[in-house]
Amino acid sequence: MSFESPLALLGLLLIPVLGGAYAWRERRRAAFAARFANPALLPSLVGRAPGPRRHLPLAILLAALTAMIVGVARPHAVVTVPREEATVLLVVDVSRSMTATDVRPSRLGAARGAAEAFLRTVPVRFRVGVVSFASAAVVALPPTADRELARQALAALRPGEGTALGDAVALAAELGKRERASDGSVPPTAVLLISDGARDGGRITPLAASRRAKSLGVAVSTVLVGTPEGVVERPLAGGYRERIRVPPRPDTLRLVARTTGGRFYTAASDDRLREVYERLGSRLGQRRERREITDVFAGGSAALLLAGGALSALWFRRVP
Repeated sequence: MSFESPLALLGLLLIPVLGGAYAWRERRRAAFAARFANPALLPSLVGRAPGPRRHLPLAILLAALTAMIVGVARPHAVVTVPREEATVLLVVDVSRSMTATDVRPSRLGAARGAAEAFLRTVPVRFRVGVVSFASAAVVALPPTADRELARQALAALRPGEGTALGDAVALAAELGKRERASDGSVPPTAVLLISDGARDGGRITPLAASRRAKSLGVAVSTVLVGTPEGVVERPLAGGYRERIRVPPRPDTLRLVARTTGGRFYTAASDDRLREVYERLGSRLGQRRERREITDVFAGGSAALLLAGGALSALWFRRVP
């Protein structure tokens, strides 16, 4: 915590002075009463003494004065506030391996459903874009605040051949940095990549693309879909079909997340994918900001003064 007017904090020196003055007065009062009566006889003369609770209103008053003086110093603190503008790029693998049904209804279907659930958690002013990749990376939807367009783009994704994972990371990072906030600045950008991790082709390696994203200040979080039991079928001549095992490859996605400063997640089912995106959505929706919190101390001081006054009125009211 910092203060805009730190000299005002010198007023806090009055608090122990007032406390000491009160303690001195209490001792003087007891000594003065002893001049006129034997202290041992006081219980017979006074129905009920207030006891230690008589000190509570003053303690509350001193706490209120402390809060008031701190408020006058205009304190500032770093607080968590809602983020108003940001860009999120959903990067979805649509390669042939994503048609495997080891995750229901398929790896691609689970990823699409989770992305749609994520859209419901993103603050309305966030711009969301969609990038798909198979043999090449393609912008399925430029960043927009229109959630219906984003849903349509996700629903239109169709599987293809190849897995240009590095190209997709580079394209998403560049796309996010082209965006501008309402004040002309570049808003925070996050890339969320859903894939089974197998790279097949592309012009840029995942490592090179990750370094490029890091240089642009874009963190790429990755979500691994699929299980070791994943299988796809490929038609062959003569009506035959070939069954190909497509286990997920987490190493590539870990590399991308680690290099860019993002996070790596594993999700073996549609339900777990939804949980991952809900957590990511809440993280993206907040930022740390330095703000003045004078109103907090002023409000606390007023509440303490009211509490102290109410206790004094209830406990020590005079009966006519």
